[in-house]
Amino acid sequence: MVRVRAPNPSLLTLDGTNTYVVGGWVVDPGPDDSEHLDAVLRAVDGDLEGVVLTHSHFDHSDGAQPLAGRGGGVEVVSPSEGEEVGPFTAIATPGHAPDHVCLLLETNSSDLASVPNPSRVCFTGDTVLGEGSVFIAPGEGSLSAYLSSLRRLRELNLAVLCPGHGPYVHDPRSKLDSYISHRLDRERRLVEALEAGARTEDELLDRAWSDVPAELRPAAALTLRAHMEKLEEDAQGGG
Repeated sequence: MVRVRAPNPSLLTLDGTNTYVVGGWVVDPGPDDSEHLDAVLRAVDGDLEGVVLTHSHFDHSDGAQPLAGRGGGVEVVSPSEGEEVGPFTAIATPGHAPDHVCLLLETNSSDLASVPNPSRVCFTGDTVLGEGSVFIAPGEGSLSAYLSSLRRLRELNLAVLCPGHGPYVHDPRSKLDSYISHRLDRERRLVEALEAGARTEDELLDRAWSDVPAELRPAAALTLRAHMEKLEEDAQGGG
């Protein structure tokens, strides 16, 4: 396996989108950047078999069709639950995006020599990042679905997570526990703020997201709205 990092760093993409090459398959080719796609093709070493996407967000998918064309017109696949694509099996993990899947690779191949204990490798796209938390936007995203996806991944005996942004995660269960705990703690803080009388977005952010840097406050505001959507869903369902 080879990881090729795209030159698109930002507050949300960390140090850039991770593109992975496994045999002749490319996971998430990233943005349509010619230098990045050149590096991916070099990693494939002239034997591109196909391109597979974890989800359709542009920072993961815009380079898919250009790369496929340069590779001789190979297929670009956006798989659904249980679908087998190349060496991968898709696991539906909606939440960050409704079409999101993680890609499970079960192998002891020497191709994964750089990954400790590589028997069950999971390419997580934007369901789990190597650092920081995942952005959940209201409307398109769903916090309820996201928590269910995290719990589903936790049930798998995974050796390593290969995230769409950031470093490898070598202790998947601990990371997933931390992610679930983080979301539930945010919800607890939000409920406490509401019970204390906070109502405006700024008031709720000041109380429940007081630790967020100023540059991430707009993203936190969107995540706040996603949490509010979940609370409304829970109330309607009697939860």
